Amino acid sequence: MPTEMTLAGAGGHAARLSKRQKAAIVVRLLRSEGIDLSLADLPESLQIGLTREMGNLRFVSRKTLKAVVDEFVEELDALGLSFPSGLGDALSLLDGTISPAAAERLRLQAGIGAVTDPWGRLSQLDAARLRPLIEEESTEIGAVALSKLKVSKAAEILGLLPGTTARRLAYAMGQTSAVSPATVDRIGAALVAQIDAETPRAFAGGPVERVGAILNSSPAATRDEVLDGLDEADKAFADEVRKAIFTFSNIPQRLDPRDVPRIAREIDGAVLIKALAAALQSEREAASAEFVLSNMSQRLAQQMRDEMETLGKVKGKEGEDAMAAVVAAIRAMEAAGEIMLVAEDE
Repeated sequence: MPTEMTLAGAGGHAARLSKRQKAAIVVRLLRSEGIDLSLADLPESLQIGLTREMGNLRFVSRKTLKAVVDEFVEELDALGLSFPSGLGDALSLLDGTISPAAAERLRLQAGIGAVTDPWGRLSQLDAARLRPLIEEESTEIGAVALSKLKVSKAAEILGLLPGTTARRLAYAMGQTSAVSPATVDRIGAALVAQIDAETPRAFAGGPVERVGAILNSSPAATRDEVLDGLDEADKAFADEVRKAIFTFSNIPQRLDPRDVPRIAREIDGAVLIKALAAALQSEREAASAEFVLSNMSQRLAQQMRDEMETLGKVKGKEGEDAMAAVVAAIRAMEAAGEIMLVAEDE
């Protein structure tokens, strides 16, 4: 039975076609050109209607095809910008752009438990953020998640996991072929719901790290006074803060002697000489200066001792600034993975 499209093709009148028929023509044309077109975001009724139209159509004249395409292109040119459909998609689009606290507040106000495309949102998270999420789930769910994520992201996550866990997940991924799409969607929604349920943190690091970082940059007198006060208020917390602190006086206990020559090359020579000279003037820091000098070549150590003798007495503030610069350089090298500081309990 001829359709309206068949008649339009014969007569060349694209105006007789319904919008759904025109859409079917455009989709068929794009598919014939090898363009992958995802229609999954359309309402299910539209997907069904579009598929039926494509099944009913037979032949379209070149003139009708050109008219439909011209109309389609004209409508595209008139379209300025498209926005996400609903608050859930808007939050997914802005994930990582607005603060976690603002996103959480919007979800709570709107009663949104999961976004439209949970896997799209999960794929935007860092591997370090996804690692605990996958590690804490069952092996089967973790295998589904890794199978659904991009290969590069999944490989990065596996590299962060313990070897036994990574091997177990890799084996389980081979058993996921029978998992239904509906199950995959439910797993994605559940993982996103876990993220949404987490209380946003106002600070990136823990209290021990924050207090330790502040005291690292504080004068020695202030640092000692604060630690003495912490000892009286909370001895356990004070001990943890001491472990997080790395100062010039901690160099003999926390620095590997083999790293001393490398550190000496990274630090400006005048700054290092001033720091060592100031340290030798202090009963507290003298051991650190001797540790540094004894773990470099004898020739360089003697040269530095001669220059320190020429420099003479270093003023207190200048000495503290120089020692702080040495500590900052060591911390920077540790952060870059060039050296490793020895833990207190080692």
